[in-house]
Amino acid sequence: MTRPKSLRLKVGLLATALFLAPGLTLAAAAKPPRLVLQITVDALRGDLPGRYARLFGDGGFRFLMDQGVHFTNAHYQHANTETIVGHVSLATGTVPAAHGMVGNVWFDREEGRLTYNIEDPDHHLLTAGADVDQKTEIDPTQKAAKVDGRSPATILSSTFSDELAVHFNGRSKIYGVSVKDRGAVSLAGQAGKAFWFSKAGGEFVTSSYYYDEYPEWVKAWNARKLAQAYAGKSWKLMHDPSKYLFGDSDDREYETDFPGFGRTFPHPYGEADDKHFTTRLTLSPAGDELTLDFAKALLDNEGLGQDEVPDYLSVSFSSTDYVGHLFGASSLESEDNLARLDRTLEELFAHVDNKVGLKNTLIVLSADHGQPEVPGRLHELGIEHARHFDTDALDKAPAIAALKAQFGIGENLIEAFFQPYVYLNRDLIREKGVDQAEVEKAVADELVKFDGVAAAVSSTALRNASLPNTLLMRAILRNFHPKRSGDIYVVFEPNVFISDFDGLTVASTHGSPWRYDTFVPVMFAGAGLKPRTVSRPVTPYDVAPTLASYLGVKPPSGSIGNPLVEVMGD
Repeated sequence: MTRPKSLRLKVGLLATALFLAPGLTLAAAAKPPRLVLQITVDALRGDLPGRYARLFGDGGFRFLMDQGVHFTNAHYQHANTETIVGHVSLATGTVPAAHGMVGNVWFDREEGRLTYNIEDPDHHLLTAGADVDQKTEIDPTQKAAKVDGRSPATILSSTFSDELAVHFNGRSKIYGVSVKDRGAVSLAGQAGKAFWFSKAGGEFVTSSYYYDEYPEWVKAWNARKLAQAYAGKSWKLMHDPSKYLFGDSDDREYETDFPGFGRTFPHPYGEADDKHFTTRLTLSPAGDELTLDFAKALLDNEGLGQDEVPDYLSVSFSSTDYVGHLFGASSLESEDNLARLDRTLEELFAHVDNKVGLKNTLIVLSADHGQPEVPGRLHELGIEHARHFDTDALDKAPAIAALKAQFGIGENLIEAFFQPYVYLNRDLIREKGVDQAEVEKAVADELVKFDGVAAAVSSTALRNASLPNTLLMRAILRNFHPKRSGDIYVVFEPNVFISDFDGLTVASTHGSPWRYDTFVPVMFAGAGLKPRTVSRPVTPYDVAPTLASYLGVKPPSGSIGNPLVEVMGD
């Protein structure tokens, strides 16, 4: 029987809709954006844009919140909320158990040393010595790497940008930019190119994974020496203190007094020959301003968004994280930093609109993790249990000494603690003929008794999935990779933190599975999206499959997220 024409049309449309990726509109499939602009704000807790919105203009955060699709209830579901973990989760749409980035560092058992997440001995930096940072570096993972080389080789899942390259047969231009190397490399993926800021030279660098030599425009940008232009200047407040929520809270004793930077405004950068000069730039809005200028130069010189083949630019802004470490989320410094970042975003969006057109650009902004409140700040509000935890005490407790005696181990049973893992002395355990699983369980059982420890889970239990079915245990399991994870995963109680970073005690640290560290914004804008605010639960793992579905490409290989229907349209 021949179907009526109208029925054949309906069946054809239904088949087309079923063939397309879930939620993909015909319009999106027919005409993809010319540019995908992915912005990651390091440590931007989900409530902070709204909290400080009184200081914002109309073209930055407000553009995203008021003219885009704003998801206000997005949380990561893995346990270790560190920089590389979140960036790669955004890039791949999956958890550390699949993409392999279990932490900023992990202990390589085969090589017997600490490994930095994106180190690669086969791909040296194009600028010699560019990985040498100051001894007082806030984030010690940069120093932990002994290898002069960087690449995305250790990422075990494909990224959205990889899938974009595959779909368009390598014709898409793909770039990642950040102050942090891991912030740039992670989202550029295997198929893109990445640039990051070297504190050693005060310029943007890359590795031989991407280029044999720098493009001429990069040489020209570095020759401008924009970082040196901050010499002799200071980070000053944008507005009168009365305009700020924390305008009367500038000097707090629990804030970090970084050498030469101080706890109060103005914060001097120092002279260009000061050994801490470039580090101070990254501890302030200056780091984001330099990133913006380089990103604009990249977009112009590489001709992004100038044809019908979609291009991709990832920009990861790092200053919010560094400022949070020194001063905390509830500080005058963090408030002013967000106000200045808002101006930076407005300038970026205006530049993209001028060069590509916002109607031709799909923008997404999120964060790699949130951040907690500083214990001292919580004490001011009467929350007394907040404190820092001394990890050196783990191997010195009488209970651990008793275990050493029980198993006949007279030397250090705990070899190291690298957030969030305890590493046991496996060689010594093997020499004593003791069962590894038995020792792991015994140590975990004792660690959980420590005041301030919420959970201690052995890798044997994780490997066998013999865990209670709770939110916390599922988050820890999502962080487990058998070749990279340590022997025991330690979770500290809410508002109990590690403060020692390479000998420098900082005000605030992140990395927990608690909601203040998992809570991030997810915002889509541009490309003709209709404004709306969405409060239903979503995850940052949804970002990559949403981008993939919007452009009609297959999702990353390990993706567990779902396309966000509010972005996809009807």
